[in-house]
Amino acid sequence: MSIDPRSHTPIYVQLADLLREQIESGALAAGANVGSETRLSQEHQIGRDAVRMAISLLRSEGLVTTSRPFGTRVREAPQRRQVELGAGSSVTARMPTGNERRTLQLDEGVPILEVRNPKGEVELLAGDEVELIRP
Repeated sequence: MSIDPRSHTPIYVQLADLLREQIESGALAAGANVGSETRLSQEHQIGRDAVRMAISLLRSEGLVTTSRPFGTRVREAPQRRQVELGAGSSVTARMPTGNERRTLQLDEGVPILEVRNPKGEVELLAGDEVELIRP
């Protein structure tokens, strides 16, 4: 797959699709460096703004994480733990606030699950780290 500048699909979406395909196929393994903005820009002959937007899109999907000094890397799949829902409990999925993301140490793009028990008590769980089960 290559980037087609004459396509109706925006350049950054085409790059995000290309990188997503590489991640899902295993060509870019968990922990692998995606490449610098400069390298991706030169390799695909596109502007750095398009590269930034593509990386931002993948970050919002929870596929990559960006940090200094490591750059952009494919996000490791977290270990999942089972959480049993009690009778009368309810669950709401939503995106976290900035403060919740920092407190729970969540990567961008990871939703939270708000588990409310019958007493009204709420527990916040990282959406990618749990599997909800009913007894």
